[in-house]
Amino acid sequence: MSPRPPWRLAGALAFTLALLAGCGSSTASTGAAGSEGAAQTRVFKADNGDIAIPADPKRVIATGYAVPVLIEAGASLAGISTWQRGVPLMTDADRATYEKLTKVAGETAAETNYEAIAAAKPDLIVIGVPKPVLADVDMKRLASIAPTIHIGPTVPDAWRELSRRQSDAAGRLSYFEAEKAAYEKKAGELTGKYRDALKGLKFGHVGSYGDVAKGTFQREYARSWGTNIAQDIGVTYYGEVKEKGGGSKDVAEYSAIEELPDSLGEADVITYSVQPDGTPNAAIKHVLESKLWASLPAVKAGKAFPLRYTEAATYRSATQTLDAIDQALAPLVKP
Repeated sequence: MSPRPPWRLAGALAFTLALLAGCGSSTASTGAAGSEGAAQTRVFKADNGDIAIPADPKRVIATGYAVPVLIEAGASLAGISTWQRGVPLMTDADRATYEKLTKVAGETAAETNYEAIAAAKPDLIVIGVPKPVLADVDMKRLASIAPTIHIGPTVPDAWRELSRRQSDAAGRLSYFEAEKAAYEKKAGELTGKYRDALKGLKFGHVGSYGDVAKGTFQREYARSWGTNIAQDIGVTYYGEVKEKGGGSKDVAEYSAIEELPDSLGEADVITYSVQPDGTPNAAIKHVLESKLWASLPAVKAGKAFPLRYTEAATYRSATQTLDAIDQALAPLVKP
């Protein structure tokens, strides 16, 4: 999902999963047929192939996008990578779990501690990093420790399917369905609330990963980090990238600040990403302080709104994003 910070580039029960795309099917036990206490396995369709994994894993290692998902799911985690950018989106209970878990890798794929992973004695390793950085992970070495599956992100809005597959691998699909249902209920309520207010409006979004030194801003289109959750309540983001480059480059691009009028001049409403505490980072400040920003029709009309929690990559955290979107867009609803 390039270009992003480290780990982005440097998101039915177990035996009925054959009915779901991407899930594995149960197989024979790893012990002798019929032997009491033998661990049962199933074949899981991972990004790195069909891998035999425990049907009920007891000691799971998670990295990258798999970290917040499996913490929320209550998976039997034996170790995780750090995931600092996701900490502000965690509940107090999830954050406490995150803090106490053994860290076996850092913020980049290259910071994988193989000795620490082996010492944790896992029965399953879930690698949740983008494919482009998988080259920084010694998958053969990990596979020699325990069954290792890669389930990594592609385009930003793929966190929905990504989190489903990761929950499935850890034997926690029932959790996933409950969180998904709660999210969809909330999204449905907000869709009804904003249906009339959003009718016919064209939205644009400014992302938080522009490069101030290079004088660029990030324009995000539909299915990107700052847009995909708002789309679930009926927001329409217009336009598309000039040249698709795969992954996140299909839904976001970087342009010179001078191009703000051409990029967002047609927007009826503009949203922009802010940090969890509601403050803009340096890249967003660079845009907001520009005279060109002040000249945009949407800004002049008082229809530029900050969005928090645009980094959400699980249904639980995305429910917080829905609340933030509701708060931001409330001025569009007539009293």
